[in-house]
Amino acid sequence: MQRLNKFIASSGLCSRRKADELIETGHVIVNGKVVTELGFQVSEKDKVFVDRKLIHPKKLEYYRFYKPAGYITTADDEKGRKTIYDILPENFSQFKPVGRLDRESTGLLILTNDGDLINELTHPSIKVPKVYLVTINGKINQNQLEQMAKGIEIEKDKIAYAECAVLEITNKSSMLQVILYQGMNRQIRKMFDFLGFEVVSLKRIQHATISLEGLKKGQVKPIKPIQIRELKRYLAKLGQKND
Repeated sequence: MQRLNKFIASSGLCSRRKADELIETGHVIVNGKVVTELGFQVSEKDKVFVDRKLIHPKKLEYYRFYKPAGYITTADDEKGRKTIYDILPENFSQFKPVGRLDRESTGLLILTNDGDLINELTHPSIKVPKVYLVTINGKINQNQLEQMAKGIEIEKDKIAYAECAVLEITNKSSMLQVILYQGMNRQIRKMFDFLGFEVVSLKRIQHATISLEGLKKGQVKPIKPIQIRELKRYLAKLGQKND
């Protein structure tokens, strides 16, 4: 037996929190009866319908993907641009990316059908770190690094923060490690643009405990079960820390 919200989430339909909303608002039917009790227990033998659609638990799968430049992180694009699903295996349409990388950015994307994990990795209250290697044109100084940490208003009433460490500086460019705990659209590019720099290259190398190591551009590999267990333990500790 398991809680109804977990059963729904395991189908890949949505996260456990969204499942709770569906249950409370009368969208869920179990064995012919509407269920609104959040702690309701079900087994694999029960017939569960969400909005009149019969759902089944899916095997939860997790993958690392090295996104190359030139592809957007979505399933469909109204403008007809290339998406990551144009280069992923055909059966990968069932897996959703955890967060996004803009078209010209490269690096790590976690792909999964685990709605709960997607929610945990992207929920703003948990503050999951994402690590990037960023090259900008020009020489950055200490004051500008401190400004990144203190916060920059990249849009009206939207303050973005970033932890930056200089890896290399030349006369023409600066290479940095940038850590984000937010998920704003084009956040890094907008922050450096505010400071007068253009981002030459941007690569995500780590998301929480999952890294890009061992992947080639365009390659996708399963994440090992032990790595998923480590990731979930790490997220649980982060959640407790930020409560």
